[in-house]
Amino acid sequence: MKTTAFSARRILAAALLAASPAILGADEPKKPDALPTPAPAPAGSGAAALEKLKALAGDWVEIEPKMGPAGHVAESYRVTGAGSALVSTLAPGTPHEMVSVYHRDGNDLVMTHYCAAQNQPRMRAKTVTGNVIAMDFDGGTNVDPAKDVHIHAVKIELLGPDEMRETWIGWKDGKPEEPPLVLHLKRKKG
Repeated sequence: MKTTAFSARRILAAALLAASPAILGADEPKKPDALPTPAPAPAGSGAAALEKLKALAGDWVEIEPKMGPAGHVAESYRVTGAGSALVSTLAPGTPHEMVSVYHRDGNDLVMTHYCAAQNQPRMRAKTVTGNVIAMDFDGGTNVDPAKDVHIHAVKIELLGPDEMRETWIGWKDGKPEEPPLVLHLKRKKG
């Protein structure tokens, strides 16, 4: 709560400071410069991978239902943080809803998965080629990879603008669980 109150005070102070020329009778406050447009990212970089993932914004249903009834939204994506992050909500509105947040860390694409197993594994993209983004475990909180059940790897295959496949590899007792969860998804229209 202190962080929120502190942030609110900083935002209020910044707003008052920005408005002070008008309050003090200045002719016209200076308009802030527009944010610079980032340079295009090199192919295969974390920035390029994040841009590909941001195109997933919207709701997705399973082609071969595993997580719920046919036509039910299995996953939704939304862009946040002024375009700097992508939030994925898996099984939205269910007791096992999970959230993953994708963003850049330098030139890498990273993701934190807030799991129903009550741990938060972090992934880092190891392979970004064409339309495949493969991420592997890169630490986490509330997780001991040698013994705890957790998501250890995720592969996203962009099969077209409205179709994708996600492969989620669970880990238990220090080794992969079989079989992995494979979600074949299509964009929900209308």
